[in-house]
Amino acid sequence: MSPHHPSETPDSPCDPPPDWWLFHGDNRARTPAMPPAPPWRSFGRTPDGAPAGRYLIDRTETDIVNAALHLRRPLLVTGHPGTGKSTLAHAIAHELSLGEVLHWPVNSRSTLQDALYRYDAIGRLRESTLLRESALPHERARAEPDIGSFVRLGPLGTALVPAERPRVLLVDELDKGDVDLPNDLLTAFEEGAFEIPELARLPEAEAEVDVLTADGGGRRTRVVRGRIRCTEFPVVVITSNGERDFPPAFLRRCLRLDLPDPDETRLRSIVAAHLGPEALDGAEDVLRTFLERRAEGELATDQLLNAVFLRKGGIGLDAGELLDAVLRRLGGAV
Repeated sequence: MSPHHPSETPDSPCDPPPDWWLFHGDNRARTPAMPPAPPWRSFGRTPDGAPAGRYLIDRTETDIVNAALHLRRPLLVTGHPGTGKSTLAHAIAHELSLGEVLHWPVNSRSTLQDALYRYDAIGRLRESTLLRESALPHERARAEPDIGSFVRLGPLGTALVPAERPRVLLVDELDKGDVDLPNDLLTAFEEGAFEIPELARLPEAEAEVDVLTADGGGRRTRVVRGRIRCTEFPVVVITSNGERDFPPAFLRRCLRLDLPDPDETRLRSIVAAHLGPEALDGAEDVLRTFLERRAEGELATDQLLNAVFLRKGGIGLDAGELLDAVLRRLGGAV
């Protein structure tokens, strides 16, 4: 019989399925009630951008964050995956009431231009052609679409828009970007300004243009003579997994915060903050196994949270099965 035959189950066809199963693998349609999601996977439930649970950070680390805020310098946060680097940006935005975090996930193709703005020249040309074709003969010379509708600020460009309160910008995993990207960022960080040449070249009568921002929802901001300069430098949180070194000139302009792997005491506090103080009741074996496996290879704190959440929810797996499902090393072969 095929290993994927619909009448088979992992054990015996006569055994009743566990109560916690949603998917049975038997090709029968059902409408089960979805169980509550983990707090960190409850999308749309925290409109203020607050991180799920209380963000835990010690006194020394808090001092560094505050120094970066006072100095208006980017905060370069390093550490293993799962130590809370990205979540720190959301915690700062929440505590300081700075609104939604502007997120720039960096990859090998990312450029400074992407982060500042994009101009859809082809879209504008297409729109111009359509307008001229539909206009009356005497109106065709003036049938031009609004250029502002074809300029969209990126996350960094939006963060530099003048405002009474700064925005929080998360530059996520900068070490995955091109080797020159950190140095490319220096001018924007030092000047707190940039130019959009396509708007700077417009005639004086069109010097003020409303362009789209990265906030979504069709929000716009006014740009005068193609130049944007912040009035409050954004709170910039740059994360790195330590995959490569950054240029000295870039490092000098950042305040550096290294988030260590949490010890047992910190892990207990993290679990309590996210899942409640009673979460480890009945899950001590999960914590013990996590600590043992972390000593052998990288494991992320959120993997522990996943395992404890499943145990707390009454998932019918013994410790070995549960840990095999969610506690996999982050390096090496899959």
